[in-house]
Amino acid sequence: MKDIRLVVISGPSGSGKSTAIRALEDLGFYCVDNMPVALLPKFLELLPRSGEIERVAAVIDVRERGFLKDFIPVLSELKAGGCRLEVIYLEADDGELARRFSETRRRHPLAAEESPLEGLSREREALKDLKAHADRVIDTTEFNVHQLRDLIKDIYSGPAERERMALNLISFSYRQGIPSDSDLVMDVRFLPNPYFVNSLKHLDGTDRSVRDYLLSREEAAEFLSRFKGFLSYLVPLYWKEGKSYLTIAIGCTGGRHRSVAMVEALSEGLSSEKVVVRKRHRDIGKK
Repeated sequence: MKDIRLVVISGPSGSGKSTAIRALEDLGFYCVDNMPVALLPKFLELLPRSGEIERVAAVIDVRERGFLKDFIPVLSELKAGGCRLEVIYLEADDGELARRFSETRRRHPLAAEESPLEGLSREREALKDLKAHADRVIDTTEFNVHQLRDLIKDIYSGPAERERMALNLISFSYRQGIPSDSDLVMDVRFLPNPYFVNSLKHLDGTDRSVRDYLLSREEAAEFLSRFKGFLSYLVPLYWKEGKSYLTIAIGCTGGRHRSVAMVEALSEGLSSEKVVVRKRHRDIGKK
């Protein structure tokens, strides 16, 4: 069992578990959907007999009604036995999950004749202890299936499959909260706010005029220079320790001007033979 790598995927219905496990299957993981938790130790014990399976991914959620009482003890047992175990918990806000249910016309497993929101409320309560024990929480609210698939592949593909470190740059609004999957968070509210410039107020940080306004300021140029230098020092150290994916969140008040412009500027200067950069503007369209 100690030579097996196990990734357990959980989270509320509609959060993207099926997409995640398909992405892991593409990476060569042996995948199991909705396996009873109590069977996991015996399943992993038998795997070495196959001689080939070293990486396993399992989706475990509320479809197995009695799993919660066994989940934490079983995880502890597996870790004590030397299993390289990681729990990944996918999350999304209620509005987005309800929209996904509406599009698929599926019935929530905990809401037979009620609205999906009623089922989601019960589900979140049932999963709260599991979420607290997760090694990684990923908010999929703003992701489409392709973005989530790419994210999972970036996290779980190792040096043998991919020779570059993956950097995920996210702009966000402090009003909407810090992204839950952030590794590093930078606050750029020290920069002048284009929102208070009439000609820039209704634009966003992807617009060249907004970026030029900010980058003409000495403090913005100094921040970019120092932060790029900081990352050039950190990234090789993270890679050396086996981390193949790093999420950097950059925030401002509204998530529309300063944070967006800084993500855009950083993304242009960080890509290299050793680093692949993806950017996402989480709150750019929110008020």
